[in-house]
Amino acid sequence: MADLKVDLTAPNGKKITLPTGLFINNEFVKGNGGTITSINPTDESEIATVQAASADDIDTAVKAARKALNEPSWRDLPPTDRGIIMYKFAELLEANKETLATLETWDNGKPYSVSLNEDLAEVVGTIRYYAGWADKLHGQTIPTTPGMKFAYTLKQPIGVCGQIIPWNYPLAMAAWKLGPALACGNTVVLKPAEQTPLSILFAAQFIAEAGFPPGVINIVNGYGKEAGHALASHLDIDKVAFTGSTTTGKQIMKTASINMKNITLETGGKSPLLVFDDADLDQATKWAHIGIMSNQGQICTATSRILVQDTILDKFLEQFKEVIKSTSKVGDPFAEDTFQGPQVTKQQYERVLSYIEAGKSEGATLATGGVPNKNVGDGKGFFIEPTVFTNVTEQMKVYQEEVFGPFCVVTTFKDEAEAIRMANNTTYGLGSAVFTTNLDRAHRVAERIEAGMVWINSSQDSDFRVPFGGVKQSGIGRELGEAGLAAYSQTKAVHVNLGLKL
Repeated sequence: MADLKVDLTAPNGKKITLPTGLFINNEFVKGNGGTITSINPTDESEIATVQAASADDIDTAVKAARKALNEPSWRDLPPTDRGIIMYKFAELLEANKETLATLETWDNGKPYSVSLNEDLAEVVGTIRYYAGWADKLHGQTIPTTPGMKFAYTLKQPIGVCGQIIPWNYPLAMAAWKLGPALACGNTVVLKPAEQTPLSILFAAQFIAEAGFPPGVINIVNGYGKEAGHALASHLDIDKVAFTGSTTTGKQIMKTASINMKNITLETGGKSPLLVFDDADLDQATKWAHIGIMSNQGQICTATSRILVQDTILDKFLEQFKEVIKSTSKVGDPFAEDTFQGPQVTKQQYERVLSYIEAGKSEGATLATGGVPNKNVGDGKGFFIEPTVFTNVTEQMKVYQEEVFGPFCVVTTFKDEAEAIRMANNTTYGLGSAVFTTNLDRAHRVAERIEAGMVWINSSQDSDFRVPFGGVKQSGIGRELGEAGLAAYSQTKAVHVNLGLKL
């Protein structure tokens, strides 16, 4: 539809024609759930208004995905052909990476250099990685009773997958879910976060161009309470994959139970970063800064609890604050020297400020930051200075709860046993980091920490070839790597009678 487009000029001068409809059956169509207006978090101006899906629109998308699964069958397309289409999709995304990165930054607030050089590189790499897996998914032959029985297994798709992605890495999280789902022969109904709907809509233009049949990938912007709930509760959805808050993850888990949907959940975190007295402090402080302050602190695996051996606390704090001061340039996300842009929305901005007040009221010491950075955008925009609290106890709200902003707490431990106990004193278990030059200790502590991932002498340097996921209330299942394929395939056992007669 010609009216489902808008011409935009981004802050960096790039001209963009943006589709604004729902993408169903390889077409942009009008939604029945109202509209969503995207707000620029840098200056609080309106960027664009896009269509929102109703429950009826979700039903239409699910029917399209079901038909695409079976008529003609996407699942039965030769796997090599599926991979070729996925490779073409990755090529189109790469060819348009500047526009996609511009929309991501404009809509989300993250630095353009990060969107272009890190996020888009990961998006393209993830789709290519799983394209390569498409024709390598096969079962096993299983020896049983020679001459009497033959058994083998088949790897088959789960079916129609509902995917709900967050606002902190819109395109990257979409790629994490689309890649393995498509490689395994599933079809998809994907709901982006209502806070950041723009970049995935632009990317949707390349789905048909890449060669995906109608209905294989459907993009349905919408609000969580209507579109998200309709997707999680739909009786013809076989699987739900979600990345977001633990609270919402629990709600999706309950809703999906209506027909016992297969689920993958990647939820919240309060990840520890342990610094032992033999650590390289120069590296530890730089990685600690990356671990919590990158992406405006809006990272599920953010190492936001920094545990430092008591004998080196003063040295660590001195160097850590200097790294923040010299590195964390807060400002216009399109400026080349900006490290930290604004928080994604006013709601997230106010949430971070509320935790700063909580830290003060609980008696923690504000070591640096802690105030809105209103010098950036003439009083507008959702900017917050990088914030560090010390003298924090394990009972404090700021130690236990996920903030999701440029906010961390620093406390001390006496020895290895206490460090492990403190690291595990949380309901979460997503990421963690250990800094030490003692390799025996590094591996020993990594084994004992209750988390789905441990970085040794680094933080946040994930890789799409390596499994990603958590334990405890940080989620269920794994994404990325070969493990990510298991979330989108199921094993069928076939028993062949070779002559046993009754």
